[in-house]
Order: sequence, then structure tokens, then C-alpha cells
Amino acid sequence: MIVYHGSIEEVVKPEVDRSYRNLDFGQGFYVTTVKGQAERWAKRKADLSKLSVGVISVYELSDDCSAFKVRDFTDDMDSWIDFVCACRDGETEYKKYDIIKGKVANDKVYRVVDMYRRGIWDKERALLEMKVYDTYDQIAFISQDALDNCLVFKNSIKVSND
Repeated sequence: MIVYHGSIEEVVKPEVDRSYRNLDFGQGFYVTTVKGQAERWAKRKADLSKLSVGVISVYELSDDCSAFKVRDFTDDMDSWIDFVCACRDGETEYKKYDIIKGKVANDKVYRVVDMYRRGIWDKERALLEMKVYDTYDQIAFISQDALDNCLVFKNSIKVSND
């Protein structure tokens, strides 16, 4: 399967420890199966860095990563929302896994997660609200071993931020 990573530079040899903050699935190296999503990430990162060009790195994701501990939230939004909140609060349960898959708390979805996290909405309301938003996917590599064995760099694509 082909996956993408949006950045300001080509990432031939990804490293999990380059992540510097608590994201949806903790600290790790993130990719997506959605090229358009990676393009938006690349353009956003370029804009934040005051650059005119971002880069999408393209990888082949192995079909067989069975040697690694994988947590898949693709069809489990109920557990996903609690896990994302915990990761964004700095909890480290994510470190029990090598690879974590699921939806993205993009700008629209993050608002819902934040309302739930602050106790303004209960889980039922938050999950109901999230269903109205298109969400994208993400795959987080938490362990370097999984990253080195399951992801192979193919090429990169420059994207203009005009």
C-alpha cells in the first residue's frame, strides 16, 4: 500500500524521535493513505516555515507488519476519542504499540475532541457531532523498529504553496 508524509523536506530515512509534541497518537512518525491530506500538511508546514514549497514523501507500507503490535481505531471511534484525548494530554499508553491506525482529529474534528475533553460534551454527543465531518486517516509509527521494517521510501513530490 502507498502512504504519504507531508513536510518541508524529503524524508528518506524517517525517525520516530523527530516528533516533538503530543499528537493524536502520541509521538511518532505519521503517514496517511490520502495524498491530498499529505499535500495539505506539506503546504501548511511550508507556510508556517515561511517557505514557498512543501514536500510529500511517498512510501510503500508492507502488507505484513504482523511481527509488531498494532492498534487499529479505524472502526472504533468510541475508543479512539478517549485515546486521542489521553495522548494530547501527555499520557503514554500509546507507547505500548508499534503502529497505531485511525482517523485524524483535523481542525473540525479537533473542536469536537476539545469539547469532549473539557467535559462540555459527553461522549455520546461528541461522537454524534464527529459523524458530520469528513475525516482523514493516519498511521503513526511509534517504534523505530516497525518504521524501519514496514516502510520503504519510494520518492518525493514538491508542492507549491501558492
